[in-house]
Amino acid sequence: MSGRRALGRRFGWLWAAYAVSSYGTSLGFGALPLIAVIVLHSGPAQVSALAAAGLAVGAAVAIPLGPWVEFRRKRPVMIAMDLTRFAALMSIPIAFAFGWLSFAQLLVVSIVLAAAKIAFNAASGAYLKTLLPPEDLLVANSRFESTMWSATVVGPPLGGAAIGIFGPVTTVMANAAGYLLSALGLRAIGGSEPRPAGTGAPRLRAGDLLEGWRCILTHPPLRRLFFNTILVNGLLLATEPLLAVLLLGHLKFAPWEYGLAFALPCIGGLAGARLSRRLVARFGQRKVMLTAGALRACWPLGLAFVQPGVPGIVLVIALQFGLVTCIGVYNPVLATYRLNHTAPDRVARTLSAWSISGSATVAALTAVWGLLAAATGPRAAIAIAGILLLATPFLLPRQEAVGVSG
Repeated sequence: MSGRRALGRRFGWLWAAYAVSSYGTSLGFGALPLIAVIVLHSGPAQVSALAAAGLAVGAAVAIPLGPWVEFRRKRPVMIAMDLTRFAALMSIPIAFAFGWLSFAQLLVVSIVLAAAKIAFNAASGAYLKTLLPPEDLLVANSRFESTMWSATVVGPPLGGAAIGIFGPVTTVMANAAGYLLSALGLRAIGGSEPRPAGTGAPRLRAGDLLEGWRCILTHPPLRRLFFNTILVNGLLLATEPLLAVLLLGHLKFAPWEYGLAFALPCIGGLAGARLSRRLVARFGQRKVMLTAGALRACWPLGLAFVQPGVPGIVLVIALQFGLVTCIGVYNPVLATYRLNHTAPDRVARTLSAWSISGSATVAALTAVWGLLAAATGPRAAIAIAGILLLATPFLLPRQEAVGVSG
């Protein structure tokens, strides 16, 4: 297990494209809310609406994209989605330069980005399944996960420095450049891709739109993993703004302390992703997925008890490190399991349905937890989310699946 498995030139280009896109996205992390506050002087309600509406409307727009992606060659779809995101992001510095930038434009861009991300991820998963044999999928997903966490470690701090030196739209341009380079990398993969069955269908049917959810909900282990994953991710992401209010506002953490407390633990995600294949080889896919899936729910409750000063920073780093390490192990194993238990002609629709549901859940829970924090305070709202997370391991599957869905 110590040797590095070679996955071929075509996967190398796919991985390189993913890497430049991930680093660009990390450099631009939080750029749209920051521009809304600094440039457009938007208030908390508008910034929250920007995040929630972008996810919710983007998910709704993406519903017909799942079957559309399914019945088309995947690599051209991925390139088109990268170029779409490039154009959407580049509209911001252009409008800023001419004094035309508005909150409505930021809202449209956030919707386009959310919808294009769902379509890209659906096409990417389906393409990966055709590119590699099943025994190499965990290796590939572990490398993607490692790349994402390494980008998260270095991207936001560099992006923050770039904004301070060069202005608020700098990281938007870097993010856009990442998508353009990703499109070029995908173009360089070359080779032929078989035309999917059903390409000639004249129009999408209602059954095509719902097929992804049917594949998930009729496959018992996938169904349990689906509800577990969207609920865990929704509760984690819904409390992110509340943590910012608690740490920066109530506990008076300096911005660099806040950034360090969330960037440093991402090393755990990198380590977890690199360990996932070895853990599966030793203990088996099911045991690793269930153990890491359960453990990732145990850490967030502790964030409700953070106190000011150095002990508070250390506690946040320790809790986030444990959480992110478990996520780093869990995510590539889940991604591999999902691909292996989904029929090849339903992968794009299944991944789209999963992403759409996840985005809608995050948007809804973010809005609910914002209201909850207004009524009870951020610390109490974070504690309630942490308590609910402790119940999510009961949603994990208890038995091994046989075959694929559909």
